[in-house]
Amino acid sequence: MNKLFLILLLCIVISCKKQELKSEVVLEKEASKPRVQPEGKSIKIDSALLISINNKILTDFYKSTEYRTVWQSDKKRNIILKELLTSDEEGLNPEDYKVKVLSNFEKDLVTLDSVDIAKYDILLTSSLQKYISHLTNGTLDPRKLYKNWELKENHIDLNETVAQLLRTDSLLYKIEQLKPNHLVYKKLKKALQLINTFPKENFKNLKITGNISPNDTNPSLIDIKKRLIYWKDLQLNDSLTPVYDEETLKAIKRFQTRHGLATDEVIREVTIASLNFSKQQRIHQIIANLERWKWYPKDMGKEYVIINIPDYKLTLVKDKDTLRTHRVIVGRAKRKTPILSSKLTQVVFNPTWTVPPTILREDVIPAILKSRSYLTNSNIKVYDDNGRIVDPYEWQLSQAETYRYVQSPGTFNSLGMVKIIFPNRFSVYLHDTNHRDYFDKIDRSLSSGCVRVDNPLELTEYLLNDPVNWDLEKITAILQNERTKFVKIKEDISFHLLYWTAWSENNKLIFRDDIYNLDANLYNKLRN
Repeated sequence: MNKLFLILLLCIVISCKKQELKSEVVLEKEASKPRVQPEGKSIKIDSALLISINNKILTDFYKSTEYRTVWQSDKKRNIILKELLTSDEEGLNPEDYKVKVLSNFEKDLVTLDSVDIAKYDILLTSSLQKYISHLTNGTLDPRKLYKNWELKENHIDLNETVAQLLRTDSLLYKIEQLKPNHLVYKKLKKALQLINTFPKENFKNLKITGNISPNDTNPSLIDIKKRLIYWKDLQLNDSLTPVYDEETLKAIKRFQTRHGLATDEVIREVTIASLNFSKQQRIHQIIANLERWKWYPKDMGKEYVIINIPDYKLTLVKDKDTLRTHRVIVGRAKRKTPILSSKLTQVVFNPTWTVPPTILREDVIPAILKSRSYLTNSNIKVYDDNGRIVDPYEWQLSQAETYRYVQSPGTFNSLGMVKIIFPNRFSVYLHDTNHRDYFDKIDRSLSSGCVRVDNPLELTEYLLNDPVNWDLEKITAILQNERTKFVKIKEDISFHLLYWTAWSENNKLIFRDDIYNLDANLYNKLRN
């Protein structure tokens, strides 16, 4: 009898404990929902209005208000309306937020009945939610647009965010905090502001036959000078002549510098191509770049390496200060460098190079078919499925893609003397190169997807941050023995491979060649 009583007592205790845990889970779930206490005199909303809209996030928000209006504050409504009306300053489209309908509701507020006040409240919340989503993650989803983009979505709880905006006394400041806070985004906004001050233009496309050198006389120079005057690279003079004079030369160099072109004083087709961009095309380019920056991580990390692919430039930033920059070589258009965020994890000295499938099919196999000596000359060893070395003259085309091709370490190695690893699904990395002369080229989209870095040993020394064991002298000694060595990067350094072709510097517009032809296509998707 006592045993039965103890068993029953134990069951009751366990049941109570389970009920307590279940209650705690329910309370936790309920606590995660936004609690909205409408201020002022709110109006009851007919739930049928929300059902007809068929927006779960919006319906959930108004469930938390017990189906009552929330935007009783004139001040808060007007702050939000102004934000939506001027959303074009963020590269967004005000029409996406029903600004005309909202403005009419606000204008007629005193005459609205309770049904229309409820409609206004719902539409204002819905438009604000969409605006917040667009600010934090962009209008489009890059994961659906591109196969070679590996970026995590910037997490945002829309209902909790709106609830916080309702509770705050600093609404404008809180909305500003939702916007991308990176310096480049701010420079893009400034670029959009600057270009909107330029007058309308109706230029015809420039054409030249051959190059134009200093002191040449060419009838096209008059139209070229007009274009330079428009873009504020050349001061307006009393008369324009067809002579390539000193002032025009200075203006051309200013224009070329702003566009990342070779400043060699000669006017070539590439300079004419940049001069032929209209104001409207440049606006579209800036808006496309503003969209991209909404996709990028809001928090880049305390210390990070960032690469702008079209600018061929690596920048190392710590505590918002630029510590070093390096020229880079990136993937050509047919073998694009992917866009991603990761962490720098490891340095490999004297790396071997295993030929990837694309390069194998398109480069290595055709080279072997031309001459078997290619393998010996390139110091590439071929291994079969069993790990045995295949003699170059026993190599068979039918088995070519089943072999593993490994280039030994050394100065001739395609990866150079050092490789820097960051985890990613594309098998790309930073590395040295055996063609260092390529860094002097203006167009450096030359690789098969990986990023080659100028002066990589100096960068590596900094990343390892160990002057006792890994100064340049000791790194050089390791490299000289040509044995592969792996060294872990102990510092927490984020890595970002990104793409932007426009910004501003010191109130001047800066553009880069859209090497992967992404800008116009993205703008069209945004506006269609």
